[in-house]
Amino acid sequence: MTDAQPLFLGLDLSTQQLKAILVDEDSVVVHESAVGFDRDLPHYGTINGAIRGPDDGEVTSPVAMWLEAMDLLLQRMKDAGVNMNDIQAVSGAGQQHGSVYWSHNAEKLLGSLDAGETLLAQLAPAAFSSPNAPIWQDSSTTRECQELEEAVGGAQALADLTGSRAYERFTGTQIKRARLLPPEFIIRHLRPEVYDATSRISLVSSFIPSLFLGSIAPIEISDASGMNLMNVLTCKWDDNLLDTCGGPELRSKLGPEPVPGGTVLGTVSSWWTEKWAFSPDCMVAPFTGDNPATMVALSTPGDAVLSLGTSTTFLLSIPPAETAPARFTTSHLLSHPTTPDAQIAMLCYKNGALAREQVRDKYASRSWDTYNTLVEQTPPGNNGYWGYYFPLPEIIPPGVKGDYFFKGSDMSPVVSIPDSTHPRAILESQLLSIRSRVAAILPTSAPPLHRLVLTGGSSANQVIRQLAADVFGMNAYVAEDTKEAAGTGGAILAKFAWWRAQNGGLGTFEEMRAADVERLRRVASPKADVTKVYDALVEPYRVGETWVARACAQ
Repeated sequence: MTDAQPLFLGLDLSTQQLKAILVDEDSVVVHESAVGFDRDLPHYGTINGAIRGPDDGEVTSPVAMWLEAMDLLLQRMKDAGVNMNDIQAVSGAGQQHGSVYWSHNAEKLLGSLDAGETLLAQLAPAAFSSPNAPIWQDSSTTRECQELEEAVGGAQALADLTGSRAYERFTGTQIKRARLLPPEFIIRHLRPEVYDATSRISLVSSFIPSLFLGSIAPIEISDASGMNLMNVLTCKWDDNLLDTCGGPELRSKLGPEPVPGGTVLGTVSSWWTEKWAFSPDCMVAPFTGDNPATMVALSTPGDAVLSLGTSTTFLLSIPPAETAPARFTTSHLLSHPTTPDAQIAMLCYKNGALAREQVRDKYASRSWDTYNTLVEQTPPGNNGYWGYYFPLPEIIPPGVKGDYFFKGSDMSPVVSIPDSTHPRAILESQLLSIRSRVAAILPTSAPPLHRLVLTGGSSANQVIRQLAADVFGMNAYVAEDTKEAAGTGGAILAKFAWWRAQNGGLGTFEEMRAADVERLRRVASPKADVTKVYDALVEPYRVGETWVARACAQ
């Protein structure tokens, strides 16, 4: 081991780039490097990192592109003066739901890498039964989703078992499609008998550590939650789901049961020590998905993360409890990557900043200053005026579109509300939608949430910060830098594996994080009297949402 300050490497293989983040022992970022797929590797012909088609809904990325990106990223780190020997552990994040299909030669090729050659030259295409990896944007498995839900008794039954209903991007139905593609499709787009030619199937997150280990890595529990193949509470593969999606051989293709974050999978193979001067003691830990990695970077169990970007995403870190959290077809439940028996609940909304900006442009003269003034001039509860805004077909409630207005606690539908009330109305309806679902998801025995971490573009708006703190009744925080939260979370996961190894395999993630430099800054505290107003508005909000959903269904 080196006498220099230990460093920890987090890699984030996202849709559009491969990013490296190095943190020190205090979890402070000390180096960043990146390779943009479209910009740096244009010969693969990707648009925003992906290839669409040829079939409807089909979206993939070339696995060879990811390998070449890794070769290039390592060279950029070396050119920037990074001493690879100081890296004590590596972990990271991958875009969730993407899948990589290894050939029967893969293990041999991974285990015999020549330090005189690149990853690309030695692994592509021979290590893969399919040259392209289906990614999260793929929507070609509608039929397979229906078949999977029918096989287990419906969408709710599948959500109760796996944490989510069947989604087209999820890995289980992608495998089902690869296995059952008609012969003419296989010959035209993949290769004959692609499923039979596959020895192992990785997620994007387990593909990367396989390169470091020189053998195929197991899948991590939190990212496995996005497959519709794992029991989300036991963190074990479910035999019925495996048989439905891939037949009896799928268990062996997936490998061992999923593993938790912070596990030491082994050390880097000789290719890394000989070619890039990594320490032979550098540990390899499981990689997770990008959303769980973001939670690792920004929160601990008992926190919630609210991303106020183009879309709105609410991530709720649920501490271990005597009763299991509720699982709904409109939300996702993931196993927590670092804390046994904890979960992450996720709510995704398509209409976030887009809808807020449309209200700003129409009713606040295209000015955020005017928008904020109008919000502050109206009281909590908006004098009984309600507005629901869905310029795009929404995910929650599913499929609703259009603007809908109500007046009074009895939620009487009206044609319009005063112009000055729209800025507050959209904030209250968007946040109350989330608030109305939080209590239902949390187990009754769970301790109360204590922090709300805000990210995304609108998290810089102090008026929105305050309103969020008031609606949720929690102190609101922002991180000093959340642009690369997934990669930072990956680096912290690497540090967690190393830290536990230094402590004989003992210690919790929370204990480790307690010694880190605090990266969160409190920006708003809830006003108790205002939170009481919103407590009373949760049920009226639900009434209005039910009315909107029924109106759209007619």
